[in-house]
Amino acid sequence: MTGDVSGDLTGRRLGNYRIDGVLGRGGMSVMYRATDVRLGRKVALKVIGEHLGADAEFRERFVDEARNTSAIDHANIVPLYDFGELDGMLYIAMRLVDGSDLASLIGGEPMKPQRAVGLLDQVADALDTLHNRGLVHLDVKPANVLVTSRESAREHVYIADFGLTRRGTTGHRTRGGDFLGSPTYAAPEHLRGEPLDGRTDQYALACMLYACLTGGPPFRGDVQAVIKGHLGGEPPSVSQAVPALPPVVDDVVRKGLAKNAADRYESCVALISAAREALQPRPALSTTMPGRRPVAVGQHGEGKPVHTYGQQPGPQPGPQPGQQPGQPAQPGQPGQPGPQHVQPGFGQQPGHPAPPPGGFAQPGPHQQYGTAPGMQPPGMGGMHPQGPPPGFGGPPGYGPPGGPGGGGKRGKAWIAWLLAAVVVVGGGVTALLLLLGGDEQGGDQPATTSSSTPAPDIPVGPGTGEPTAQQSGDNPPPTSIPVVPGSGG
Repeated sequence: MTGDVSGDLTGRRLGNYRIDGVLGRGGMSVMYRATDVRLGRKVALKVIGEHLGADAEFRERFVDEARNTSAIDHANIVPLYDFGELDGMLYIAMRLVDGSDLASLIGGEPMKPQRAVGLLDQVADALDTLHNRGLVHLDVKPANVLVTSRESAREHVYIADFGLTRRGTTGHRTRGGDFLGSPTYAAPEHLRGEPLDGRTDQYALACMLYACLTGGPPFRGDVQAVIKGHLGGEPPSVSQAVPALPPVVDDVVRKGLAKNAADRYESCVALISAAREALQPRPALSTTMPGRRPVAVGQHGEGKPVHTYGQQPGPQPGPQPGQQPGQPAQPGQPGQPGPQHVQPGFGQQPGHPAPPPGGFAQPGPHQQYGTAPGMQPPGMGGMHPQGPPPGFGGPPGYGPPGGPGGGGKRGKAWIAWLLAAVVVVGGGVTALLLLLGGDEQGGDQPATTSSSTPAPDIPVGPGTGEPTAQQSGDNPPPTSIPVVPGSGG
């Protein structure tokens, strides 16, 4: 079978390959989608026509491409399966990448910076691997970068079309002087026919970076305008083309597009790493207002004592307007000291005298000496474990104030109960002494009664019937004393 590269071989057989359709066309070859009928797998089949295969220079370039592609085992270089000549046509069978090329993804619009850097980082790694083997691709452009998302969790990149790849070449032109490659992404030394190395591919990669970030290559127009821009033009600003990008990225692109190869980065990966760093989002500025210092809020129990809500250190004002004299103020209101702190297991405040042993107002757990029932227990209300701050409460040695806002009515009620208990106990003791004295004078003679009505019992102590004072001796006093009327009326 004799064929022409300009024709369409779809539906025909080329050796063991059944050609299923056209993937793309170039100046010297056609890329087909084909099936290897022996292995049953899909391949990309690059076919070169008979009229070009007869050219010895072109055949040499073709063999170099096949060997250079198959010699590099890298995850981002498209794998080569087979190459040869059938029916007067040269072919290369390689992996079929189910995706699109980078030129289609750009589509004249800026890409997201992080996506662009992620894709070009894979290209840079593959190019550096190629350069470490002494090879130069010489045709790095978006159309030769294939992108697929069906082989891994992220977008995967393959570099294709190694037709111009050379080892230690000087320039790249045909014997007739025609330039080979794409001038849109060509380095100045490539256009001038000077010695080439990996920095030549880095220049093309910097052009691709510019295209990904802005939507188009740095130098545009006809061929002569593009070549003039590469040879002596200043690359346009990336941040001016896309104001959302930081100006620092201009320095990265400018260095990658340096006219002198010695002024560029040491590797392709270094170029993309610098671009990633320049495109990193910057931390937000402090929102602290001018003249003010940020204040850190400590947790409870850290730093200074935590005051009850509404209280401030220092002297407190008097009762609030509308507060009745004698009405207890709520904790946290101005004019009212916060509740006194009570250490667990203790009933007195440091600096306050302890109540006398056996006193009537013995404080219970979590109750301060002299605190009336119903008042807020000490230690509550958010007081700091170290006690109230300086300036709160009365002077040392005094209990809570009994004046306005200090619970005066409740304090007076307790005093009345206390006096009543003292009077009753005193009366009972007096009566007991009289009776004992009468028994000593009268001996065992029973006392005569003037009435048959039994005498009432007189309770000892407060009306609750509970003992309120600690007795001396071993036997407690009787809870009631029978009173016998005298005989004298």
